[in-house]
Amino acid sequence: MSTLYVVATPIGNLEDITLRALRVLKEVDVVLCEDTRVTRKLLSHYEIGTPTLSYHANSKLSQAEKIMGLLKEGKNLALVSDAGTPTISDPGVLLIQQVKEKFGDEVSIVAVPGASALVSALSISGVSSAQFTFLGFLPHKKGRETLFKEIAESERTMAFYESPHRIEKTLESLTKHLGGERKVVIARELTKVYEEIVSGSAEQVEKHFKNNPDTIRGEFVVIVEGKK
Repeated sequence: MSTLYVVATPIGNLEDITLRALRVLKEVDVVLCEDTRVTRKLLSHYEIGTPTLSYHANSKLSQAEKIMGLLKEGKNLALVSDAGTPTISDPGVLLIQQVKEKFGDEVSIVAVPGASALVSALSISGVSSAQFTFLGFLPHKKGRETLFKEIAESERTMAFYESPHRIEKTLESLTKHLGGERKVVIARELTKVYEEIVSGSAEQVEKHFKNNPDTIRGEFVVIVEGKK
């Protein structure tokens, strides 16, 4: 039976990888990467010479067929993303679906857990994660305002990812829809050199980034406290 390992990799600091993940990456026949150049830096750092193959949102059907062929041959593969846990708001989920549909129980799919920007941000936010909803990346246009209204009415903690290109507009919308008592936490560049955690009301967080435009870069996790 072939095995497809879903391997979490560091979200920034290369030390944030498990011993099991390193062993699996060494032992598999091929590592499937969102970007082979990014993954090669990690593999090179740990002196791992396993061959790599790209698989991402824009991969052609022939690439998926090639991966299916490797599994049919009995090869063991590892799926990684550029950072964090694959398939979480990540195109790798499509590959998992295809493997399950094509092979059923003939291919074993195994999680090798580790770093996740979402879980890391929640763990240090000071906001309850007993119940939360993860929205992934918000839509660019259609349905965006509707989502902000849902966030404003939710009694559960809401969490999502945002890009530096849209974070200012996102904070403007949160300020518009949330009351002043609701806590908003921004976790930026987690585990990296310029890691930053900003918390307060939506208006306070919005003002922080307006007053510090040089910090509007990197990757953002946005956490919104539930309505009380």
